[in-house]
Amino acid sequence: MKAYITDYSMNCFWKEMPEPEKGGDAMRTVRIYRDCKYQTIRGFGGAFTQSSGYNFGKLPAEKQKSFIGDYFSENGLNYNLGRVHINSCDFALGNYTYLKDADSQEDEFDISIDEKYILPMIEEAAKYGETELLASPWSPPAYMKTNGDMNHGGKLIKDFYGKWARYMVRYVQEFRKRGANITMITVQNEPEAVQTWDSCIYTAGEEGEFAASFLGPELEKAGLSDVKLFVWDHNKEILYDRAKGAMSVPGADRYIGGFAFHWYTGDHFDAVRLTQEAFPGKELIFTEGCVEYSRFTDSNEVGKAEMYAHDMIGNLNAGATGIIDWNLLLDAQGGPNHVGNFCAAPVMCSEAFDDYEKRLSYYYIGHFSRYIRKGAKRLATSRFSDSVEIAAFENPDGSTAAVLMNRTGSDNRFCLTDGAEGHFITLPAHSIVTVII
Repeated sequence: MKAYITDYSMNCFWKEMPEPEKGGDAMRTVRIYRDCKYQTIRGFGGAFTQSSGYNFGKLPAEKQKSFIGDYFSENGLNYNLGRVHINSCDFALGNYTYLKDADSQEDEFDISIDEKYILPMIEEAAKYGETELLASPWSPPAYMKTNGDMNHGGKLIKDFYGKWARYMVRYVQEFRKRGANITMITVQNEPEAVQTWDSCIYTAGEEGEFAASFLGPELEKAGLSDVKLFVWDHNKEILYDRAKGAMSVPGADRYIGGFAFHWYTGDHFDAVRLTQEAFPGKELIFTEGCVEYSRFTDSNEVGKAEMYAHDMIGNLNAGATGIIDWNLLLDAQGGPNHVGNFCAAPVMCSEAFDDYEKRLSYYYIGHFSRYIRKGAKRLATSRFSDSVEIAAFENPDGSTAAVLMNRTGSDNRFCLTDGAEGHFITLPAHSIVTVII
């Protein structure tokens, strides 16, 4: 078994693993089963928010170039996925839409604000290869809602279901015209959250109805059946309940291609696994997670990075096909955010916008995104203890990539085996490695 292991430093250097040791302790074994294959991996990425685009535009040209390379090149994080917001979200400079008011005609649809802030970043990322985008709305225009406000929840007025579906389709068409490859769309971001920022409430049945009777048919009518439609796009703890509720609507199975989820209420990996088992023909994709300053105010960067990796390992092992982080780039304060909902990102601008800093979470994400390739198959694993976390994949070139993490305060020595040969490795306390076999 020819194997290489990442160095424990942030720079991810490679070193060849030593020859297999004879004997060993079967009680301390982590096993990879190459004959048990599961979901196909779509990829990894982050969100092209207006805030990220605003910060990107303030960096010097040479820093803009290196920033995009750090995320999308093979020597960076090798991202191939992204998320964009239809209309504004909290990480925007303010509320905005593409039609001014209820009297606006559909031919007045204007995405110039996204041409200024979001599309330039997407265009630069495309120089490193095609980036698949997932589009999510935070709120319809205020005039389409029961509360007359893009913020503070409210619901989409039934009479506007058709117009809002056509609006969302038009957004996909306009982005595609400009080279932005939207291949996925969700009905609504966080449809159970009434927020002080852009938000809109749907029940599971309403999501299913909108997908089955409005958005799905409109995508089909526009020749966009290749755009996969997802529902939920919210926290994992009731993922199964929401999936079941949406799929119970007549016609929903035809148009709903999968379920999107976030991480803000805990692990709930069993909920992801249950949903995958209940709906095996549908895709599961993680679409948002970040370090919220409202919840995490300490400077424990190791703990925050481990939170990322722990969630990625758990979601992938439960059946997720892709992982999309939240903002690609934030300022030193964690914004801009039009309601002060500041958060961290893996890459943060300096105070003067003359440079940027890669946080430890950036490097932890890289243990997955750099070495697990699009088209990889997840492999079965077993481990002697939960002190070692592992997710393993067979890449399209036949190599195996196994990400292992030790979140404990003690070094952990064990034998990693694929059934043919094994290597004893030591994971230092609070470390992460990727092994390529």
